[in-house]
Amino acid sequence: MARSKIQCHRVSYGIYTPWDRDSKALPKVLEFTRTIPARIDIEFGFVLNIKKARGKQLCFCIDHPPFLDKNGDIAPPFTGEEYVRSSDWHFFLGDTVWAPVQDKIGVWRLTVELEGQTLADESFNVVEDTEK
Repeated sequence: MARSKIQCHRVSYGIYTPWDRDSKALPKVLEFTRTIPARIDIEFGFVLNIKKARGKQLCFCIDHPPFLDKNGDIAPPFTGEEYVRSSDWHFFLGDTVWAPVQDKIGVWRLTVELEGQTLADESFNVVEDTEK
């Protein structure tokens, strides 16, 4: 029997409502954009719909502009793994801007891979907030 091919499409991208990691609910898109104002607590990223991959492990990476961690070292990209929880699953990958905002300005690249295949590769440009 032929193996079902994994399906993935981007549902939304841009600026979202705040994400509650403890809730099953995903954040809601507020604006479709790849230009993000450097505003404290603004949530940005994308939502994917992944089908026919239940139980498989996906890997994600958030590569950000260079900023210092709590030890004064340049923070490495944020990486992680997540198991696909159902055969028709929605996944949010995103981040938020925190103080100090100046070192968060620049290109943030968010990628998701599954079984060596890139499912998503999006870049967001965090820019100085003109609505201060």
